[in-house]
Amino acid sequence: MLSLSTPIEQIPRIGIVYQKRLKKMWIKTVQDLLYHFPHRYEDFSKITPISRIKSGETYCILGKILKIKNTRTWKKRMFLTQAIVEDQTNAIRVVWFNRPYLVNILKEKDKVCLAGKVVRGDDGLYLSNPAHEKIPDSKGAFKNGGERIGVQIPDSKFLTHTGRIVPVYPETEGLSSRWLRFILKPLLTKLENEIKDPLPEIIRKKRKFLPISKALWQIHFPDSQALARRAQDRFSFEELFFIELLVLRERAKIARQKGISVPLNINLIKKFVKSLPFKLTDAQKKCSWQILKDIEKSRPMNRLLEGDVGSGKTVVAAMATLDIAKAGFQVAFMAPTEILAKQHFQEISKLLRDFNLNIGLLTGKADKFISKKLKLEVIEISRKKLLEKTAKGEINILIGTHALIQEKVKFKNLALVVLDEQHRFGVEQRAKLVGGGNQKEIGAIPHLLSMTATPIPRTLSLTIYGDLDLSLIDELPKGRKKIITKVVSPPNRQKAYEFIRKQVKKGRQVFVICPRIEAQNEENLKEVSNSKTTQKKKALLSWAEVKAVKEEHKKLSKKIFPNLKVKMLHGKMSSKEKERTMLDFKRKKINILVSTSVVEVGVDVPEATVMMIEGAERFGLAQLHQFRGRVGRSKYQSFCFLFTDSPAKKTRQRLRALINCDNGFALSEKDLEIRGPGNLLGARQWGIPDLAMSALKDIFLIEKTRKAAKEILELDPDLKKYPLLRKKLGEFQQRIHLE
Repeated sequence: MLSLSTPIEQIPRIGIVYQKRLKKMWIKTVQDLLYHFPHRYEDFSKITPISRIKSGETYCILGKILKIKNTRTWKKRMFLTQAIVEDQTNAIRVVWFNRPYLVNILKEKDKVCLAGKVVRGDDGLYLSNPAHEKIPDSKGAFKNGGERIGVQIPDSKFLTHTGRIVPVYPETEGLSSRWLRFILKPLLTKLENEIKDPLPEIIRKKRKFLPISKALWQIHFPDSQALARRAQDRFSFEELFFIELLVLRERAKIARQKGISVPLNINLIKKFVKSLPFKLTDAQKKCSWQILKDIEKSRPMNRLLEGDVGSGKTVVAAMATLDIAKAGFQVAFMAPTEILAKQHFQEISKLLRDFNLNIGLLTGKADKFISKKLKLEVIEISRKKLLEKTAKGEINILIGTHALIQEKVKFKNLALVVLDEQHRFGVEQRAKLVGGGNQKEIGAIPHLLSMTATPIPRTLSLTIYGDLDLSLIDELPKGRKKIITKVVSPPNRQKAYEFIRKQVKKGRQVFVICPRIEAQNEENLKEVSNSKTTQKKKALLSWAEVKAVKEEHKKLSKKIFPNLKVKMLHGKMSSKEKERTMLDFKRKKINILVSTSVVEVGVDVPEATVMMIEGAERFGLAQLHQFRGRVGRSKYQSFCFLFTDSPAKKTRQRLRALINCDNGFALSEKDLEIRGPGNLLGARQWGIPDLAMSALKDIFLIEKTRKAAKEILELDPDLKKYPLLRKKLGEFQQRIHLE
């Protein structure tokens, strides 16, 4: 017997080939299939008499097939299936391209409903490539009301692909909307009375939501546009409600954990601030205070520190690190790459050089150690020795990559974890860091401070990052010059190159960013020609046009700047190669660095004053803003050139927003508005359903769902009164990736 948990392998009419295609789209059960919602609808509900149709418009007609046959064009070797269809008012020719199998499905005298575009050809009007559907020749298949227009009107319950509001689904190669409709309709019929509503009745009544079975019918096969919207509203709310429940429960879970209370040493912090060669901004002071007060509490801090590139997040983190370390506890400082880990090691060591601390560096390759006993010199140390010192508590601050959460790494008294650009780090992962050495004696979860230069729109901070408290550094250090940003169209390329040449003569350096590593090869181009869908062809061809790093490097080094030192950097290089290249760039052995987005996070080269971005339209605004932040790190005037060949109005609109605004948070809101959260987050990466993704732009809906989730959890924190909701929430948590 079918149920929501039935695997797709057990659904009638779904063979092995289609099972594989469905799994590509993360559809593994009946429930996944039912919750694969349409992303738009085509309204074919109005039946038009053939006598009233005009060229260039899309119509739905109902008639009888008088004649149908296949022919083949001589020049293109293409099959044409041609039919004559007649209603009570007139007849029209119908043409399908490359669908010879239709003559085995549609026969003379069959009653059919057809929906498609009317085209004017040499022989008059014809219906081109219409959606088709046979209608049973019985009285029950038609309803009254067609007499006025002179044709019969079919009852939409007998129709699936035409003659009604028709759902169009997110598709993949070999998995069409027509096939999905064919599978979904009988499934909904069988399970109509089996589907239980996970939303509490109190919420359904208050919001006047459609019951679950009706909502599923109306989202897939709506009787009207209004009912389709009501169904979408219900499921948008439901999915956001689940997200809010998850993040609020995570918040509550953290609040129940025991943390390590570290009293604020105000004299120590004053000494640190005085030792800095610059003044803290008001925003840095405010964020530091929030973090230091959190660390005093006996529950674990769970805070996200946001700030534009160059806003001084590391100094704020160093302050919290110092307070913890001098209180006799340890700090783990994690970075996403070796380059960045080493950069943090140098920066933290420099900032805290007057405070006699032991600082270690643990990466995949080389391990280092700064000892207060050895006059703070950096020394190479064996992995074994470094781990022993960490386990004994002799290392105050251990900086590294994900190597820090390996089983071999044991801390004695870890009280703070600092993460750079890795926000999703939950209680379980922190427990991994806690779970060894003498750490168990403390029996507490360390505080967590995440740092990000990726601005997070308000709607996302209330949902995806809703379990984190936010601190915002919304101003740059004083004295920074505004980066001059310009869009460079093809005719102005040479002028931009000449400007870059002059900058290099002055001793400045240049970043060039490209979105792809290798040029489109013959195999890729073959894939384009073999591609069955226009959408895929466009995507592949579009990608083929993107500047490749290797091509760009060759062009710049051989043709444009043959007298300059041009090198490249990309993700396929080994860690050692990347590190050596970045070191050479920082030491001014390289004039121009051609790179992929690997420079987006953390790389600091003060002498770089020009950021040149190829294919700028291919990046989001927030990402472009981060690239731009890689320059402007010194007293020199810096520039950002956005190279684009795109004539699209939307592209110009987006890039103008970057020119007019240098506030990353305002840009993130604009990016969300223009591109949508799916592109901003990566829908498949997070596993968040499409409806929820769309709803992430709606601040009012988010506030409503957050309020509803709070009310339910206040009444019943463990959801004991709502077992079905708790079960669905568990299933939902497995589908999405908030950690």
